[in-house]
Amino acid sequence: MAKPLTDQEKKKQISVRGLAGVENVADLKTNFNRHLHFTLVKDRNVATKRDYYFALANTVRDHLVGRWIRTQQHYYEKDPKVSSGLMSQSCTYTQLTEKRWGSGRVYYLSLEFYMGRTLQNTMVNLALENACDEATYQLGLDMEELQDIEEDAGLGNGGLGRLAACFLDSMASLGLAAYGYGIRYEFGIFNQKIVSGWQVEEADDWLRYGNPWEKARPEYMRPVHFYGRVEHTAEGVKWVDTQVVLALPYDTPVPGYRNNIVNTMRLWSAKAPCEFNLKDFNVGGYIQAVLDRNLAENISRVLYPNDNFFEGKELRLKQEYFVVAATLQDIIRRFKASKFGSTEFVRMDLSTLPDKVAIQLNDTHPALAIPELMRILVDIEKLTWEKAWDIVVRTCAYTNHTVLPEALERWPVDLFQNLLPRHLDIIYEINRRHLERISKLYPGDLDRLRRMSLIEEGNVKKINMAHLCIVGSHAVNGVARIHSEIIKDTVFKDFYEVDPKKFQNKTNGITPRRWLVMCNPGLAEVIAERIGDDYIRNLDQLKQLLDFVDDEAFIRDVAKVKQESKMKFAAYLEEQYKVKINPSSMFDVHVKRIHEYKRQLLNCLHIITLYNRIKKEPNKSWVPRTIMIGGKAAPGYHTAKMIIKLITSIGDIVNNDPVVGDRLKVIFLENYRVTLAEKVIPAADLSEQISTAGTEASGTGNMKFMLNGALTIGTMDGANVEMAEEAGEENLFIFGMRVEDVDAMDKKGYDALLYYNKLPELKQAIDQISGGFFSPSQPDLFKDLVNMLMHHDRFKVFADYEDYIKCQEKVSELYKNPKEWTKKVIHNIAGSGKFSSDRTISQYAKEIWGMEPSLEKIAAPDDPR
Repeated sequence: MAKPLTDQEKKKQISVRGLAGVENVADLKTNFNRHLHFTLVKDRNVATKRDYYFALANTVRDHLVGRWIRTQQHYYEKDPKVSSGLMSQSCTYTQLTEKRWGSGRVYYLSLEFYMGRTLQNTMVNLALENACDEATYQLGLDMEELQDIEEDAGLGNGGLGRLAACFLDSMASLGLAAYGYGIRYEFGIFNQKIVSGWQVEEADDWLRYGNPWEKARPEYMRPVHFYGRVEHTAEGVKWVDTQVVLALPYDTPVPGYRNNIVNTMRLWSAKAPCEFNLKDFNVGGYIQAVLDRNLAENISRVLYPNDNFFEGKELRLKQEYFVVAATLQDIIRRFKASKFGSTEFVRMDLSTLPDKVAIQLNDTHPALAIPELMRILVDIEKLTWEKAWDIVVRTCAYTNHTVLPEALERWPVDLFQNLLPRHLDIIYEINRRHLERISKLYPGDLDRLRRMSLIEEGNVKKINMAHLCIVGSHAVNGVARIHSEIIKDTVFKDFYEVDPKKFQNKTNGITPRRWLVMCNPGLAEVIAERIGDDYIRNLDQLKQLLDFVDDEAFIRDVAKVKQESKMKFAAYLEEQYKVKINPSSMFDVHVKRIHEYKRQLLNCLHIITLYNRIKKEPNKSWVPRTIMIGGKAAPGYHTAKMIIKLITSIGDIVNNDPVVGDRLKVIFLENYRVTLAEKVIPAADLSEQISTAGTEASGTGNMKFMLNGALTIGTMDGANVEMAEEAGEENLFIFGMRVEDVDAMDKKGYDALLYYNKLPELKQAIDQISGGFFSPSQPDLFKDLVNMLMHHDRFKVFADYEDYIKCQEKVSELYKNPKEWTKKVIHNIAGSGKFSSDRTISQYAKEIWGMEPSLEKIAAPDDPR
């Protein structure tokens, strides 16, 4: 059990961990015991560790409830019933962004919210951490042990889902009336087990023991329709004979940082209606009819585990429509009922919807919001097409997350015809009017019409969802400066030429609450001792650390915190995986989804080269490294799974070679997820961000490492470009081709053999892989990987090999000089302020949603109003 802190230590920790007042601690203990007794129906003789976790979670949740209710009241009260009138599509963007200030609500629609654990984040944002620590200690319990019982909410694959989670934290911390809407998957991203070096997937039954953070809201259940047919009647178009699935909402509180605001993430779960399958009742069919309810409820059963890859399955299209249809009903209900708790509709005129509502589409997954909102406005609310379309475009905005062609959603028209016939009609009409506009602008340019159409002709007619999003939104953004330029120059060039004002950049960010204060309290504290703790709200203040870059004491403190994090992570690895590592070695970390474009294979080639060099000159003094690679491969992605097997196989050889000893260790980090990221990132010395230039839209892991005092080795890709700009390029290890070089190589053709024949160390490494050196019992195990690298490598691993190896030599050289290394670390931390999601969200608010973020606190529930 952790020993209690000395008074001196407590004083130091107050700023970031909150005050442990005597009354506060006594209250927490009382409420803990009350929950153990009344909520869990246990006493201390029979309670398990899990019971104690639930008692603590419920105790902390109690502190959210009053603020949660008060926040929603606050949003209704400050809603001025002012209409800014209709704005034409030609209105200026200044006008567009002046419309929702002080009154609007933003709806962030995403198929993924990668939240991780909630308990500690809630304590941080409510300043309860010290008080809870003290209370659990006095109760004879260990806080860290209880925190470890919580399951991750793994409702995301990687960057896109984690970004949504960081955005929720920032929207609450900036006082925006924001709602995250998604699906409550019963099974999140699979748990990864490594068995004899291979990835094996296991279902993530995260709700097995219940989830203390969610509240079901059956009173807001909504029907969602599928299949059926379209009827044209005198009263207008009707979608009839549909199958109905009910959407049951579960609300999770999202607390802002110490501002008493608690926003809502609302996730929908699928339920079969009572009469499901019973109306076409056959004799003896009752039991089967009840069993078939599962078919409807499968919609929210499982997260599709693909990152940057489109799999056109009907169940996935159902999920996409399900979240959109349920959410839009909710948005319109809330728009019409302007009084808190009111069930009567007050606002019936939907023409002011864009003045009150902003909908942000997180990638194309919720693109059906565009035709669905048209369907509601035209078929149900009886607006004209023109009026409805104006409302839709001014309400919706679209974020693009990738330029990889295999990731772009293209749904077969036949699937739509069957599942969503009315939406197909609406998309055809949107396309007709869109192409009419384009042909007026470019008479006779048929090729341009073909390129810009929402419908792709071919063997199988397909709907291009990105094109639908661009046409149906008033703003389109990329997620890092270089990415936003690439989409304007390449994939969406035609659209940019027609509507240049639509296109914006919003460089991604991360929340400093979870990714510094919570996961690295030692570093947060050392920073607060120098510049105060206001930087947690305004991360730009980290620039002030430049004043301390030559301060011996600060250099020492930063290095000490890093060493402590490394010791702690080394102990964790030993406990979890029985591997002993050298905590004074360089921790070289490469964690992200396993994908060819992220080039884990380039890292493998460096490992093999380093191994061969040590074997060749075993008496030379080598800078010791522990190389950690982690990440999940999509279950159907054969190449990615082979990459994992290669990494583990290299580890088996390297880690058991007595000549190498502890100068080089290779560890595959099993089941990389939010909670493991929180442990490994503070411990990293070197962050690997080595995608082929032009392929990683932004990256956000790169920012987390930078904020936590690791140095980056990376290409000029994604947000790395802006990181180099903020910290000074001399403080990162930048290598490899730039986007221009990659483009030039694509034009002239990439020849892997050229490099293989020119670079002896590369040839040796490839020959070892293909000759079975790392798989002695199956010499040709990796022939497919080698064949790919030699003959059809889209990501040009060999082209960057030589520069990468040289760059890694510079890394080792600098690591020998701890003081100079730490100075570069300080430059990086000082330059990471731009990469707060608070900055990103402020820009979305002002430049896309027309809302004004605010750092003011609202009254706490126990304050007299």
